[in-house]
Amino acid sequence: MVFSSLLFLFYFLPVVLAVYYIAVQLGRRPAHLVLTLLSYLFYGWANPAFVVLMFGSTVVDYICGLVMTGQLGRGRTSGQIPLLEPGGARSRGQRVALTVSIITNLSLLGFFKYFNFGMDTWNAVMGGMGLDSAVYDNFLRITLPLGISFYTFQSMSYSIDVFRGEARAIRNPLDFSCYVAMFPQLVAGPIIRFQEVAEQLRERTHTVEKFARGTAFFMLGMSKKVLLADPCGKIADECFGAAGLYALDAWVGAVGYAFQIYFDFSAYSDMAIGLGLMFGFVFPKNFDSPYRAASITEFWRRWHLSLSTWLRDYLYIPLGGNRGSSGRTYVNLMMVMLLGGLWHGSSWNFVIWGAIHGGMLAVERLMGRTSFYARLPRPVSVLITFLIVCIAWVFFRAPTLGDAFVYLGSMFGAGADHPAAAALAAGQAFTPYHLFTLGLAGVLVWAGPQTWDFTRNLTWPKTAAVIVCFTIALILLAATSFHPFIYFIF
Repeated sequence: MVFSSLLFLFYFLPVVLAVYYIAVQLGRRPAHLVLTLLSYLFYGWANPAFVVLMFGSTVVDYICGLVMTGQLGRGRTSGQIPLLEPGGARSRGQRVALTVSIITNLSLLGFFKYFNFGMDTWNAVMGGMGLDSAVYDNFLRITLPLGISFYTFQSMSYSIDVFRGEARAIRNPLDFSCYVAMFPQLVAGPIIRFQEVAEQLRERTHTVEKFARGTAFFMLGMSKKVLLADPCGKIADECFGAAGLYALDAWVGAVGYAFQIYFDFSAYSDMAIGLGLMFGFVFPKNFDSPYRAASITEFWRRWHLSLSTWLRDYLYIPLGGNRGSSGRTYVNLMMVMLLGGLWHGSSWNFVIWGAIHGGMLAVERLMGRTSFYARLPRPVSVLITFLIVCIAWVFFRAPTLGDAFVYLGSMFGAGADHPAAAALAAGQAFTPYHLFTLGLAGVLVWAGPQTWDFTRNLTWPKTAAVIVCFTIALILLAATSFHPFIYFIF
């Protein structure tokens, strides 16, 4: 089940809201029970077996939290679990509990996300070396459970925060299950860290203002997805699927994908934040106009904030961050971005995408204010940064590594060997409607308001504009086929 479906909009969501607000009148625990069970229903709609994996991860991390705080086996006691002393010494049992949590989550993620990639890489290497006897003829192909990249990171953040003394362990297993399974952000983020919602799980308010802002968030997210991301995606699909392209057409296709992935993913984040507000939760901002960045360093301060801060706090800083030598800092940056690339997908395309960003982060840090575009006028720096990001997106979008290099060749003038194919792709992609949408997307990317700010003060004109956009999106949603979110496959 996806947000951009009539099933979700007209059946699941209204029922969930009605049942949840009835449960709220009975207390916090009934409300969390309803939200947890219905979240399991949402997640298991396509494949109920996926729920078992998520539940297993939840149980392990919940128990590890109790072990780290010495609460396991104490029975039902009142009051909050004491906070561990930040920076204090930890016992062997506490370190073992943290290790179990991390290994369990990374093992789940590693097996389901990288088994196929590992076997394909092994077979390719062995075949290339002529060692056919070492090729593993495996009929087993692992299906990637939806959202596993998000909920494993989210669940791990709980164990790590408790171990560090940055969050209290949670006593009620229902509250913790609600945190992990909460359907608004379950499948494609944002990655909600436990310390960001710990107090809200214990106590939060449900107000008309919150619900109204959440509704506007959700409606704008749906509008961005259907009215902007999908048409831009049509341009990208035609260009990336063409047998050959002229340079200008290839660049337009790359820009189309850059707009598609931004509006698609930020739309999901908007809808998740909006749904959270409807249930009384305030989730953190996940996008901050990333294409207005004047450097790759600034880009990662604006793009997918929940992931970039997660990687910073749980990977970059533990690796040493910038506390060691300059060389070690560059290695840490590159390592984090390579792993960040692999987190997005199990192919060498994503590794190269991560390497491009990691390399740029290292170069910018090395050159500092003397970097090749630091002293340029900001609009020029923004343009250069966007072009670098678009080149990197080619590896994100292309089906294979070979396809990515072929497409890059087209972008730099080496792809017009099939004029008829290029003309056909251009004719299908560059219709007046699609080009108008691409232009509108560009205006909103560089000059439009952010949803976070737009919904802060809802006036009647703003409300009317939101309703009009949402109504048009619903009409298009009903008239066209399935609209999956890009990040569902990561």
